This record gives sequence, C-alpha cells and structure tokens, in this order.
Amino acid sequence: MKKIIQTLFTLVLFQIAIAQQNQPILINNPFPKTITVSGSAEMEIVPDEIYVNIELKEYQKKGENKKDLETIKGQFLGYCKTAGIPDSVISIESYSGNSNYYTSRKKKKSTDLFAGITYQVKFNSSKSMDNLVEKLDDDATQNFIIAKASHSMITDFRKQLKIKAVKAAKEKAIYLTESVGERLGEAVTITEPIEWQPLQYSSVLSNSMSNERYSLDNSMPANAESGEVDFKKLRLKFEVNVVFALK
Repeated sequence: MKKIIQTLFTLVLFQIAIAQQNQPILINNPFPKTITVSGSAEMEIVPDEIYVNIELKEYQKKGENKKDLETIKGQFLGYCKTAGIPDSVISIESYSGNSNYYTSRKKKKSTDLFAGITYQVKFNSSKSMDNLVEKLDDDATQNFIIAKASHSMITDFRKQLKIKAVKAAKEKAIYLTESVGERLGEAVTITEPIEWQPLQYSSVLSNSMSNERYSLDNSMPANAESGEVDFKKLRLKFEVNVVFALK
C-alpha cells in the first residue's frame, strides 16, 4: 500500500510539472493603467481646384445644316482660350450619343444621331467658370456639372489637422486624468484617420465620409472687398483616437 501511495504521488507531481511547462510565460504589462481619448480638428476652405464636366452635342436648327461635332469642339476650345483657360487643364471625359462616331466619320456616312462629347475642365475660381459660361454655345451645351472639388494644398491641410487633432486628444486626456487624481504618461498608440480622395459630388453638391468628412455650405458668401461670390466651402475634419499611459 505504501508503495502504491508513493507511485501515485510521483505521478501527480509529474503531471503538475508538465502542466506548468505548457503554461504560457506571462510578460509584465508595461502600461497597467491607460486612458483612451479622441480628438478632432476641422477647417473650412474655399476650393481652388473645381472640376467641371461640360457636355456638348451636335444640333440642327430648322432650315439649317447640322452643326457637326468637329465644329463644336473647335469653337469650345477657342472659347476656353479666350477665357484664359490653358489646354493643360482640359481633358476629354467621354463621347456620347453616336456610338459609331469614329466609324461614320471615317467612312463619311451620314447619320441621324447627334454625337456628343464631354470635356472636363479644372477651374481655380468661380470667376473663371463664369468667364467661360458666358461664351458657350447655348444650343450645343447640354450640361455643366461640377464633378469634384479640392484644394491645391489639401495635403498640407490634412497634416495640420491631424497634428491639431492629436494635440486636442492630449489636452482632453490631461484634464480627465487630473479629475481623478492621476497623472498623464506617454502616448501608447495613436490611430491615424483613414485617408480619402478629394470630394466627389453630384448635383446634390454634398457628401460625407467616416473619419474625414467633406461637405458644402448651403450658401455662397460674397467677398466684401470685390463683391464677388465665393465658391461653396469644403469642410475638412479629422478624428483620432489616442491611448495614453497613466503614471
């Protein structure tokens, strides 16, 4: 009986030893106490990169020959030049209307369909847009749609807002920790907001995104000095989450 008890005791010790070997090694947590806070920063900017899609189409007035697309294209580019718009900011967005435009043009076949073309022009102000609009052929111009808007310094603005958002998070963390008699330590993690492309919007002229949001004001404020109407402002906002250690 004594030998049996000793054998069982030895087996129990052996199993305990194996169990201890299989347990993960615990690492001391260097930040046992933390606080997670959010910070945000936003600003409004008047865009200086306004992308407009201008749709042009062939037309025919009663008793006159059809105004062909080549003539309309030439006139449009001439209007752009007169308005001071360089070729570098003009691009072809699409052709429409006559799907076999190139084929029928090459074979010189007549067609009852009216071919169309859509140009995209990048403006730097609402004034430059007005200069072109007043010169356009009203019969050929089908649509004048703002496709997207941005700013030439959007990258710098994003950087500034991210820094301000992190600073706002730290300021919040300080007064929250002091309210419970703690002291703020170093930053453990900073979650950077997701980068988004410049705003793209339709005729509604509005959009929203999760971390970085753009929207347009409902009004277009006039410039007090020049009397001109400014383009609708873009609202740029960043939100960050920061984890701080507590001392």
